[in-house]
Amino acid sequence: MKLEGEQRLLRIFVGELDRWKGRPLYEAIVDEARALGLAGATTLKGFMGYGCKAHMHTAKLLDLSEDLPIVIEIVDSEANVNKLLPKLDAMVSEGLVTIEKVRVILYRADKARARSRRG
Repeated sequence: MKLEGEQRLLRIFVGELDRWKGRPLYEAIVDEARALGLAGATTLKGFMGYGCKAHMHTAKLLDLSEDLPIVIEIVDSEANVNKLLPKLDAMVSEGLVTIEKVRVILYRADKARARSRRG
């Protein structure tokens, strides 16, 4: 897949304990993006944050939280990102979804490593 120039960055903010059909929501979103053929997704776990309810989520030792912030980032074309939006509307009952214009400078795989991973 070739991806360069102006594209879209989809950023989804959810909680670690959020679920979709019994699964972690962040996993379900990444799987849905992959099924739709989006270029890639990265899931990041935060150690502190709060959202629209202003409830603090933190990983401090004395205030352990099992519901830390999760951010999923997906970069692809506007058309491909738009394919995922209706799914997110159904899946994300609480959180934040943003889209930004980004300029992709480099998106490539090491062909030799990719072949060796496939067997």
